[in-house]
Parts: sequence; structure tokens; C-alpha cells
Amino acid sequence: MEEEQLHEDLKVFKGKLQPQGLKSFITVYLLLAFSFLLIFTLFAVSLSRVSALSSKLQELPSEQNHSVSGRDFLLFPCGPGSREWEYFGGKCYYFSLTRMSWHKAKAQCEEMRSQLAVIDSYAKQNFAMFRTRNERFWIGLTDQHSEGDWEWVDGTDYKTTFTFWKEGEPNNSGSNEDCAHLWVSGKWNDVYCTYECYYICEKPVPK
Repeated sequence: MEEEQLHEDLKVFKGKLQPQGLKSFITVYLLLAFSFLLIFTLFAVSLSRVSALSSKLQELPSEQNHSVSGRDFLLFPCGPGSREWEYFGGKCYYFSLTRMSWHKAKAQCEEMRSQLAVIDSYAKQNFAMFRTRNERFWIGLTDQHSEGDWEWVDGTDYKTTFTFWKEGEPNNSGSNEDCAHLWVSGKWNDVYCTYECYYICEKPVPK
């Protein structure tokens, strides 16, 4: 009896399962297919947007470089490769660690795409004095072309600009003191150009 009842129940279950089960299977399959299609579409859209954004970033290299250069300027105003240079008042200065004659110092500065320092203000004088205390440093001032007619290496007008000579200088002692350097006190002194001392180079801030 129980076996017959079980067979009857199984027939009923199969009858219900076949049409509804097939429909349920098709529904699940369609939902999965739709889900995969939706995921693929979203992936394609995202990839497209990433590509478009990458293209826009490549089209704006100047803005990116500007940001990087702005950051580098704060860290190294005289350039990442010029860490031995010091920034002051919109220019960069190099204080040498070796001694040489005025003409060799001038050439050395020029090799570094700079010039011997032109001290044309009290602010710049104070900066140089602080950095050169108790030592002698060449500056870009000479009267080698005409005695008494002092000239700055960059053509700055000596007669109308700042000067800071030591008392009694320039005196052309020995008739051959044609180049100027900062004395141990920081004031200017004329001395023969073959004298060997340190030197200061000056250059504009790199753009």
C-alpha cells in the first residue's frame, strides 16, 4: 500500500516538475546570461573611460610638468642637480671650496654657466658676508682695463650702484691690484689678480 502510494506521489511530482522545472531552468539560464552580459557591458564601459582619461592626461604634459617643477623648485630652487648652489633673492650662488686666481675663477664660473658674483645691493652684501666670514672670496669686479675705472663682469654700472670697500680701499698698492675680493671682514679689497682665494659664482634661477 505504501509502495503504491509512493508511486502515485512520484507520478504527481514528475507531472508537476517537468513543465515548471523546465521553465525554472530556462529562467535561471536567462538571468545568468543577462548578468554576464551586464557585467561585460560595465567592464567595457569602464575600460573605455580609463582609456579616455589616459589619453587626456597624455594631452596635458605641460600641466603635469608644471606641478612637478613647482614641487622641485620648493625643494631645490637652483635645480635638483645643483644642490651645492644656494638660493638668495631670485638667484643662485656657489661658494667655492678651492682657491685660484681671479681669471681662473672667472673661467670656472663661466664653465658652470654662471659668472663671478655681482654685489649690487646691501641685502646681497649681507648674504655674502655671512657665508664668507673669515675667508677671502673673489667677486666679479675689476679695473684691469683702465686703472680706477672699476667694472662689473656683467656690465652693471659701477658708478651708480652699491659699493662696500674696506676703509682706504681701493688703493692699488704696488700698482697692480686690479681685482676685488671680499676681505675676511666681508668688506671689499683690491688685490693683484693672480692672488689665489675662494670665489663666488652667480646665476639666474633655472626656468
